Amino acid sequence: MEDERVQVREKERETGIATRYDKALLERKKFVDLQMNGKLVIKGTEMDYELNRQGRIKRYLRPDLFPDNPLRDWVVFLHDIRIHSGRHVHQGGCVIIFVLEGHGYTIVDGVRHDWEEGDLLLLPIKPGGVEHQHFNLDLGKGCVWIAFYYRPWENALCSVMVQTGNSPEYKER
Repeated sequence: MEDERVQVREKERETGIATRYDKALLERKKFVDLQMNGKLVIKGTEMDYELNRQGRIKRYLRPDLFPDNPLRDWVVFLHDIRIHSGRHVHQGGCVIIFVLEGHGYTIVDGVRHDWEEGDLLLLPIKPGGVEHQHFNLDLGKGCVWIAFYYRPWENALCSVMVQTGNSPEYKER
């Protein structure tokens, strides 16, 4: 006689999120909590410089790297230009660059634009973006600017970034 007992294993109900709507509510709650309780001061002494294709960069805000602050739509970084930056193409209109020290120039689509401490650089909005590169005119002295980059505007413009030249300090790995 065959054993007529059949074992049935029932899946236990997951606790917490029952529907996508519940997940959306939870994500919104997390967002609001972060806006009210996220990190308010980002210490420059706690941030490290990275040498990359653009040069020597210290990042302060970037949603995918620093999720503990309330500003989810902004990228903020310092650029310490020793000789010149890398060269790349991306859309203007979403980046504001403020020169903190030194003086130099930026080539935008082949045209030179000089700047110095206290100046503000704005890249134009153009079909296909703008190719640009930054140069330090006082080699051996500091040339530092800070960039404020607004991601929603970048997304609305469908901006892409294409590297067309590397910083001389960057070495391929």
